[in-house]
Amino acid sequence: MSACVALRFLATALRAKGVVEIGTGAGVSGLYLLRGMAPDGVLTSIDIEPEHQRAARRAFTDADVPAGRTRLIMGRALDVLPRLTDGGYDLVFVDAAKPEYPHYYEEGVRLLRPGGVIAFDDALWQGRVADPARRDPETSALREVARAVREDDRLVPALLPVGDGLLVAAKADS
Repeated sequence: MSACVALRFLATALRAKGVVEIGTGAGVSGLYLLRGMAPDGVLTSIDIEPEHQRAARRAFTDADVPAGRTRLIMGRALDVLPRLTDGGYDLVFVDAAKPEYPHYYEEGVRLLRPGGVIAFDDALWQGRVADPARRDPETSALREVARAVREDDRLVPALLPVGDGLLVAAKADS
């Protein structure tokens, strides 16, 4: 199973109406999220690269996704996320600059409604996270997020062995 299939499953299980995607890429994961979301659900996807936004818009158009179901925001996620509504989202998916994952974690949890899920792609990082000799910024950030999620009493975490690892955590009811 791929991480994208797992994302579609999560969006379906949550009956997601509001999803934030940090790191638009070419729109592939966004399409899987949209396919799992409620028919009136809206995907908010953030990316700093204009080429990624164009590719995603094209992918969404080619897949006949109504324009009102997507909100593509070009900008640095750390600048955009604080402007999004606290507790307003069912699912937050993070697949962007790995060194910024710890900051995305804090913002992502804030955005989730109780029962919502945050998901981090590349949680195993090609086996590097488990290798204590690896100390590069990306690997260190992924370890930091895994530790923070595991120790956060507001969250119920799991590491799914799909793709390159999908770290998921449900926000417990307050």
